[in-house]
Amino acid sequence: MGKLSACRRCGSGLGTGAKRFGILFTCIGRRVSLLNSFRRAAGQLRMGASFFGTETSELSSALQLCDKGFLVKPITHAGYIGQLLSIVKRHKVKLLVPTVDLDLKLLAQNEPKFAAVGCRVLVSNPDVVDVCQDKRKTYRFLLKNGFDTPVTMSVHSALARKKLNWPCFLKPWDGYASRGNAIVKNRRELLFHAKKIPNVICQEYVEGVEYTCDAYVDLSTKVRCVVPRKRIEIRAGEVSKGQVVKNAHIMDEAARLVETLGAGPGVITLQLFLTADDKVKFIEINPRFGGGVPLSIKAGANFPKWILQELLGKRPRIRFDGFKDKLIMLRYDGEVWL
Repeated sequence: MGKLSACRRCGSGLGTGAKRFGILFTCIGRRVSLLNSFRRAAGQLRMGASFFGTETSELSSALQLCDKGFLVKPITHAGYIGQLLSIVKRHKVKLLVPTVDLDLKLLAQNEPKFAAVGCRVLVSNPDVVDVCQDKRKTYRFLLKNGFDTPVTMSVHSALARKKLNWPCFLKPWDGYASRGNAIVKNRRELLFHAKKIPNVICQEYVEGVEYTCDAYVDLSTKVRCVVPRKRIEIRAGEVSKGQVVKNAHIMDEAARLVETLGAGPGVITLQLFLTADDKVKFIEINPRFGGGVPLSIKAGANFPKWILQELLGKRPRIRFDGFKDKLIMLRYDGEVWL
């Protein structure tokens, strides 16, 4: 296993007698803001913490800002989980935080191995991850449980219909970060794009305002807070401009969905449209931190602090709607120099 020496040493405001925790972020990539949010939370709690990250290449900005970074094999490698377990044992890691979809299923399946060495993994159970990562199953779950969602079908079923409401939305049933998505306006475009998109499904196109919700689920799998974020502008599948909107209807529906699904612990990210007639139409569920979560944290939903408090055996005081309304985030690029 390749290992990077400490690239940065950023203090966490540690108390001298505090019990030390190791916190490991997998596939850490560009999640600098999330890393720093956990670092600040540890400082607020005067909690001794070391922050570790994994990647397949050292050319990762967030990896360079960890106390120590580790180069690991790709998630498809048979030894991936073994590498993570080795890091966890050696560095006394008490919390493992996934940051992308790639290794969620593996981590969910192997969660007992991490628990056996004293490490809490912020991951839902394998069945929940499976429902979230297969958009066909997501659609069936939403329909079965009475949640509004766009009509979803195979391309074959769409083409077999005598009449379709155009445009339609195409995407892979196992996709992420908006990769492979396309809007089609007629059967010719549908056939053209369907040949280029692997594992493609066809979905009703929804008119409305797009939102992401960050739902905090505590260690007893109870939803404690939901922050809706209006997606003003997207870049490469991730929000670049967003605004907190304290909409009680969205918040209640999102909490009901997460609790019905049994997702958590940690932060569950939901995507939805709010239509002109005030219908909440869910389109995706991601059982992990979303890329735009810094906006919710800045608004006062201090997810990292709540997570760390629970790990310390404390019950954080959380108001379901205890965050700042109307806060806007405008993101920009930063640099890390090596």
